[in-house]
This record gives sequence, C-alpha cells and structure tokens, in this order.
Amino acid sequence: MASLGVGLHLIRKRGAGRSAAVERRNLLTVCRFSVKTMLDRSCFETIDDSSPEFVNFVSILEHILSHRLKGQTTWFGYESPRSFWDYIKTACSKVPHNCIRSIESMENVRSSRAKGRAWIRVVLMEKRLSEYISSALRDFKTTRRFYEDGAIMLGEEAGLLADTLIGLNTIDFSFCLKGEGVDGSSPAVIDYTPYLKFTQSADSISSDEEEMRTMGSSGSESSTPDKMATAASIFTEQSNLVTKCKRFEQKYRMALEQKGYLEELVRLREVQLSEAVSHNKALQQSLADTHISHSLEKEQLEYIVLELQDQLTVLKNNDLRSRQELTAHLTNQWPSPVALDANAVALDTLLYRKSAGGQWEEYVDELTSSSFQEEFPESGAALCRHESLPDVSRPVTHTESGGQTGATLAPPR
Repeated sequence: MASLGVGLHLIRKRGAGRSAAVERRNLLTVCRFSVKTMLDRSCFETIDDSSPEFVNFVSILEHILSHRLKGQTTWFGYESPRSFWDYIKTACSKVPHNCIRSIESMENVRSSRAKGRAWIRVVLMEKRLSEYISSALRDFKTTRRFYEDGAIMLGEEAGLLADTLIGLNTIDFSFCLKGEGVDGSSPAVIDYTPYLKFTQSADSISSDEEEMRTMGSSGSESSTPDKMATAASIFTEQSNLVTKCKRFEQKYRMALEQKGYLEELVRLREVQLSEAVSHNKALQQSLADTHISHSLEKEQLEYIVLELQDQLTVLKNNDLRSRQELTAHLTNQWPSPVALDANAVALDTLLYRKSAGGQWEEYVDELTSSSFQEEFPESGAALCRHESLPDVSRPVTHTESGGQTGATLAPPR
C-alpha cells in the first residue's frame, strides 16, 4: 500500500509538472501571436484602449507576470494575494529614468492591480517595455523571492519573452490613464478565439468536390462529363491558388515582422553605442581635467615647499646673528674676573690707607696718577668718585667766619 501511495504521488507530481509546462508554453505562444496581431493592426490604425488586440495582449501579459507569483505573508502567517506590480516596482527600481514614482503618485490609481495596468500603458507609450522586463530578469534574487518554482519569469522562456516584446517599440501607442481599462476591479480574461486556426483536411476537400459535382448534375441534366471535369479542375486550381496566396502572405508578414524586429534591435544597439561613446568621452575629459588639476596642485605645493625652506633658512640666520649679538653685548657689559679681582684689591688697599689718616692725600695723588689709571682704570675712576664725595662719618664744624672745616675719614670697622 505504501508503494502504491508513493507511485500515485509521483504520477500526480509528473502530471502537475506537465500541466505547468503546457500552461507556460501556451501563454508564451499566445503572447507571441498577440504581438504579431498588434503589429499587423498598427499598419492600418492606431492602437489604443479600445483595440481588442491590445486588451487581449494586456490580459496575456498580466497572466504571464502573475504566473506562480508568491503571496504576501501576513503577521498571522497567512498568505494574501499579491499583484505583479509589487514585483515590478522592486525589481525595476534601478532602471534609469523609470516611471515607478510617477505611477505611485497617481491619484486616480489606488489598487496594486490598477497601478500595474497603468505601468504597462506608460512603458508601452515610452517604448521601454522590453527594457523593464530585461532589467527585472537580471535581478535574479528579487525574482526568486517573488516567484515560485516553475514560474515563467524563472525559466529560460523569460529571455525569449523580452526579445519578443522588442517588436512593440515600433508601434506608436496612445492611451488614457483615466479610463476603465486602468480600473483594477475587472479581471484579466484572455480571448483565445483570434488565435484558433481551422485547417481543412483532405477528406473535407474531397467531400466538397463531390458536393459540387452533385449540385452541378442536379442543376443541369444536359451537362456532360467534360463540363464536370472542367469545373472540378477550376475548383482545384482556385483552392491551390488560395493556399499559395495564404502561404505567401504568411511569409510576407513573417519577413515584415523580422524586418521590424531587426530594425528595432539595430536602433537599440545604436542608441546603446552612442551612449557608451558619449560616456567614454565624458570619462576621458574628466580624466584629462583631473590630470591638469593635479599637475597645477603639485606645482603649487612645490613652490610652497621652496618658499618655506627659504623662510626657514632666513630664520636660522637671524637666530644665529641674534645669539652672537647677545653674547657680544653681555661680554662687553660685564668685566672680566681678573679686572674684578684687581678692583677688589685696590679698594681694600684704599680703605686700609684711609685709616692711616695723614697719608690720604698723598695716596690719592698716587692713585690718580696717570700710571695707576693706565694700569687699573676702573679702580682709578672709583677713587675719583670717592674723592669727590664728602665723608659723612666726620662731623662738620662751623667757624666764626662762616666757613666749614674739612672732614676726616673714619677708619674702617
């Protein structure tokens, strides 16, 4: 029983996989047919919201973008249904000059499905639907996060879908974003009727020929076998001509579609090439400007370094000169130790001889002589100053004639 259950599970799984593959193939085939019918219709009239081909194409594209789309998990662990607009606004946010913000800010578009339908119309008028789909497919992590296994957007057919949609760039669309087509309340229903083709078999052709013969024989009893053979040959020839004409028409349409696809592809590559060339020129110009600015900055810095070195040399020379002047000034201002010792000996001798009293005048004359001043100039000057000053230690006496007597020096203590 267990093996039987496993076998039934495998059979169901394989059946589900086959049905999913058939569904993907059917959606892509119908999408390709829808693009072809719109290309044919655009040769004769403008494609707008009222065109049945466009309405059917939008429904097919919605089914493809919503195929096996994951639900949004709520706080309680349940999955709520999600629209393909949530995937598009996340995966296509890096497309240059995108229309995501414009659609998000539209006042008359509220629901997520309505925003997705408005996005389809806007990118078709901008001729950038294939560019958006290709950019979304390149973001594989986001695509993997939004879609389950077996989805069209995760398969190899998605690249073919983007290539198929390039042909729509040759059509000039005109839409009104406030009409009923943008309303998200109506479901997307695909009409398969225009893509069903009736093929007449050989048995049906032979039965038609028998019916024509029967009608001819019943209508005219006097008809001969030659006339019947002629009518049959004419009918066969007409059917052959009609078949050939249809084949030629189909080949012509296919060649016309391929021509339009190749022209659009060449135009897209030329635009990309021109953008790359302009970007390369801008980068080269920026590199040249940067090189020039760096060269000028280097020259300025070298000049500043040289100027600072000159200033440092001048400051060093000034500092050395100031040190030399200060040393010379201090050396000239203060006497040498030998002179100081000689002055001290002379003063001691002077003070000692002052204590002798009577010999003071003779000793002063001796010290103020030219020979002593030449030998001890500073001591002589000091003695001259002492001689000119009065001695405050000797009392001053007044004579009767009003004069003052001289003072005598007191001996040193």
